[in-house]
Amino acid sequence: MVTAAQVAYDVGWGILHYIIFYPPLYQLIIIPGLIAALVVVIFIIWFERKAAARVQMRYGPWEISPRTGGATQLIADLIRYTFQEIIVPRTVDFMSYIIAPNAAVIFSILPLVAVPMTSVSQYWPIPMDFSLLIAVALSTLSPIFVVMMSWASNNKFAVVGGVRESFIIVAYELIAVISLLAVVPLVSTFNLVDIVQVQMGGRWLGLLNPIALLDAFIAVIMSTSAFPFEIPDSESELVAGPYTEYSGLMYGLNMGAGYIRRWTLSVLITLVFLGGWAPYRPGPGVVAGYLVPSLIVVAKAVVVMAIMSFLRSVYGRYRLDQALSLAWEVLIPMAIAAFGISIAETYFGVIP
Repeated sequence: MVTAAQVAYDVGWGILHYIIFYPPLYQLIIIPGLIAALVVVIFIIWFERKAAARVQMRYGPWEISPRTGGATQLIADLIRYTFQEIIVPRTVDFMSYIIAPNAAVIFSILPLVAVPMTSVSQYWPIPMDFSLLIAVALSTLSPIFVVMMSWASNNKFAVVGGVRESFIIVAYELIAVISLLAVVPLVSTFNLVDIVQVQMGGRWLGLLNPIALLDAFIAVIMSTSAFPFEIPDSESELVAGPYTEYSGLMYGLNMGAGYIRRWTLSVLITLVFLGGWAPYRPGPGVVAGYLVPSLIVVAKAVVVMAIMSFLRSVYGRYRLDQALSLAWEVLIPMAIAAFGISIAETYFGVIP
């Protein structure tokens, strides 16, 4: 006999299950959303420090708290950012100054609303017909708020950093968009699920069109101000660039937004070029149909992001003119060539 308590438990668990695994909420909050992004960012910051310390013989980061692998330094940084006083200069444009960092974080994670983590349609966050186009479009919005921060700060170092960011946005956002969309002639769809399904047999689009993958990889590094392209906020010249007038948690938000955006674009690269959840074929149920493919995509994206972070250890910073010359003279022609490769492979029937 079913008791009232059992019915209440079943109903309550059903509602909780629906809320937790409601696709848009799950995507933005859990995997690959904010929670997964924060975990990955913590790991990547640790990895960056340890890799740079090992390669460049920096004994401080290398040897700090060896029993915990340096994890206590991350805890110390978190405490410092949490309790550090937030100082707002009198000369700033207050509303823009406060809104810009928060908006940058929100728009960094927002493209994930269009990113599928499985081929099971009941777990898609939105209809998938134009998901690649939507994700790419949303990914271009976050840098606007970096420029907004520099203007709102009313500081010469911040303004110069914002101008540099503007130059970079014009060049490298274009490269990222062209490179990610270069696979469309090959697969004849903007549907990210169909793009992953095409790669199920092991013919990853990154292997069929490596120029597009390389271009997208470099463009993501550049557009998120990662080494060797940490140009807008170069410490030796501009203090902290657009973030100069920020402190405490506000500064932490600014730093986190760049990492979160890099994470979002790494997930997108994984789906478009590296097979997504392939070779796994999602099955019935939450675990087999949703959780396992999500974790496979996350694992691949972490590897992509770790490779980006490792470059910090082996390259020096580019000058602005060098970065822009690389963009306009090399990478944009390569991106256009990537489109040509996809069209040629489509003509010769590389993908049936």
